[in-house]
Amino acid sequence: MPKDLKLPFDPIARAGELWRARWGEQSQATPMATATSIMRVQQLLISEFDAIAARHELTFARYEALVLLAFSREGRLSMGRIGERLMVHPTSATNIVQRLAAQGFVERVANPADRRGAFAVITDTGRAAMEATTADLEAAQFGLGMLGGDEQKALFSLLRDVRVAAGDFVDDTAPVASDGRSTQG
Repeated sequence: MPKDLKLPFDPIARAGELWRARWGEQSQATPMATATSIMRVQQLLISEFDAIAARHELTFARYEALVLLAFSREGRLSMGRIGERLMVHPTSATNIVQRLAAQGFVERVANPADRRGAFAVITDTGRAAMEATTADLEAAQFGLGMLGGDEQKALFSLLRDVRVAAGDFVDDTAPVASDGRSTQG
């Protein structure tokens, strides 16, 4: 929805009210509204991030791949590793890298350990685009400037708990008992 066409009410809060009216106070209206709010915020953030990245001829997904390459020890990663770290299908990772290569932001080089595989290597042009996009995203406070630092930390913690419970990654910060098992859950 264009920013100048604002609804005169919160449609997610309204959906929660209707949910409760239909299925009662014991319904899952609050989790539904919370989950829907998370999805809407994700849409808003991706829209803003893509607009910022577009100033540098990138999409946010391609920017993320460049950041990942810049963070790697050698400035290069296999397609499989890129897909794994970006949590996308290998075909999507290959597509992202192909587009970055067409722009001169990465080079594809043969993987000597795997004749069918290739590495994506960030170029100086790609590094410059990534740095410029990063500066713009930081200036925009990653779309969360309306929240204070403590609120951002609290939100991250809450969302991390959801990700851990979903099995998104191994929770390496959970306290560990003497037998090596997590003391949580």
